[in-house]
Amino acid sequence: MELSAPVTGGPCWAELGTTDPESAQRFYTRLFGWRPETDPRPGAGGYTVARLGDAAVAALTPLYEESQPVAWNVSFAVTDAEATLREVAAAGGQTLLGPTEVFDMGRFAVAADPTGAVFQLWQAAAFPGAGVFNAPGSLGWVELLTRAPRQAVSFYTAVFGWSVTASGRYPQWGVGGADFGGMVTMDDRFPHEVPAHWLPYFAVGDVDAAAATATGARGTVLMEPVSHPERPRIAVLRDPQGAMFGVYRATDEA
Repeated sequence: MELSAPVTGGPCWAELGTTDPESAQRFYTRLFGWRPETDPRPGAGGYTVARLGDAAVAALTPLYEESQPVAWNVSFAVTDAEATLREVAAAGGQTLLGPTEVFDMGRFAVAADPTGAVFQLWQAAAFPGAGVFNAPGSLGWVELLTRAPRQAVSFYTAVFGWSVTASGRYPQWGVGGADFGGMVTMDDRFPHEVPAHWLPYFAVGDVDAAAATATGARGTVLMEPVSHPERPRIAVLRDPQGAMFGVYRATDEA
C-alpha cells in the first residue's frame, strides 16, 4: 500500500466480526503479535482494539446480529457519511446500516456495492483509523473479489473517485495518486456460494512462517504462499472461526 496514514477515500481500518472473540484474540496475537485492548464501557459491546506498540491497527468484535457472517470488514474514510451513502445509492449500491455515532470517535455506516461486496464507512472525529500501515502485523493492502468487475469499477470510481490502474490481469485501486488495493475477478475456481467481498491483507516478515503459524494455531491455508513477478509474496489464510484474510511480505512493496 502506498498510503502511510488514513486519507479520505482510502482504507482506514479493518475489523473482524467473530463468534469467539477470545479465541480470535489468541490466534491473531500469536500470528501478528497484537496486544488486544477491550473497551470496558457498557455501550462498547466488547469492542476490542488490537495494537502494535501504542498504534491501533485493527479491531475484533463479537457478532451483533444472527445474520452477520464471521468475516473481516474493511472501512473507508469519508468526510460525510450521509453524503457518501447518497452516492452509494445513486451508483446502485445499498445502505445496510445508517450512520451511527460511536462515542466521540466518529460515525460508522455499512454499505454494499451492486455486486454484493459489503464495506464500511468511517467519518472520523477523535479516532482517524489505523495508526500504522505496511509494518509487520498491520494492514497493508485491500482486495475486492467480485464476479462483475466492470460494474464494480463504475461503482467505486463514482462513489470514491478512485483511480484504476491496469496491471496485467490485476487492476489496482488508487486515491490521490497512491495505490492501496486491487481487484480479482471471481471465476469458476471460486465456489458459487462465496459472495463478492473485500479481503484485507496484513504485512508479515515471512509469509511462509505466517502460514505455518496459522496452521499451528488451528487456522487454514486457503492459498499457499506464492510469489508474482511484479507483486509481493502472498498467501490467503482462514482463522479458526472461518474469517478469511491475506498476508504479504512486508519488505516487498505492495
